[in-house]
Amino acid sequence: MSALANHSFAKMNGIGNEIVVIDMRDTAAKITPADARAVAAAEGGIAYDQLMVLTRPRLPGTEAFVSIYNNDGSEAGACGNGMRCVARQTFAGNDKTGLTFETRAGLINCWRGTDGETFTVDMGVPKFGWQDIPLAEEFRDTRGIELQIGPIDAPILHTPSVASMGNPHAIFWVDDIHAYDLERFGPLLENHPIFPERANITLAHIVDREHIVMRTWERGAGLTKACGTAACATAVSAARLRRTERKVHMTLPGGELVIDWRESDDHVLMTGGATFEYEGTLDPALFEAVA
Repeated sequence: MSALANHSFAKMNGIGNEIVVIDMRDTAAKITPADARAVAAAEGGIAYDQLMVLTRPRLPGTEAFVSIYNNDGSEAGACGNGMRCVARQTFAGNDKTGLTFETRAGLINCWRGTDGETFTVDMGVPKFGWQDIPLAEEFRDTRGIELQIGPIDAPILHTPSVASMGNPHAIFWVDDIHAYDLERFGPLLENHPIFPERANITLAHIVDREHIVMRTWERGAGLTKACGTAACATAVSAARLRRTERKVHMTLPGGELVIDWRESDDHVLMTGGATFEYEGTLDPALFEAVA
């Protein structure tokens, strides 16, 4: 039987990004991608975009190692909205103002705002090299690569900026983020051969030098109300194009974020809310098919 059977969980959301947080630091048991998928896919399961699983820390000074699963069972390297939810849950048990977690993407520092309702996550340094994103072929300038959907002479979407925030992102710059059928184009672009590890696909409109609105098709999760790493990738890509400042206000379908691409060390700081919804226990029946 899965180690998740009868285990407690917290259902949360990060500005609409549906998150489930499970704290397994009291056990050495491991879960599988099939376990993660069963939580969302089985009848009576919990719909989520990302499942955040806390296990025992591997490095001194860290609170936990956080494994991140998409609802299709695939593992993600980073999830900014999910990390704010993890931070909120962890801060609730202590009086610290700062915490450090380890993920596949590296160490993640988090801080609690003075209002107790907002949290800042240091998402690290963005990567722009084609091999680091990664892309299947070389592009010297990733501020805009040769990729399009639609006829060659009249493409519907074209020339995205690409970047990695611990996972691959492609950002298409448009005048109206609602003028395109992202639910149709998202899966095609996510699985395009140019992205060997698939990619998160974002439509973004630059309102002014301090404001961007965006929508994202999230790799492994689908159309989402919010994607924190996509907001970070979009903000830094806009700044690379010199179309915005390094600190911008991001409007996503689920809410608002502030992204600050810190000039002193190139780290990307993301600030926003995290909402607790309810707690529960995972029904062992969810995992019968996995067993």
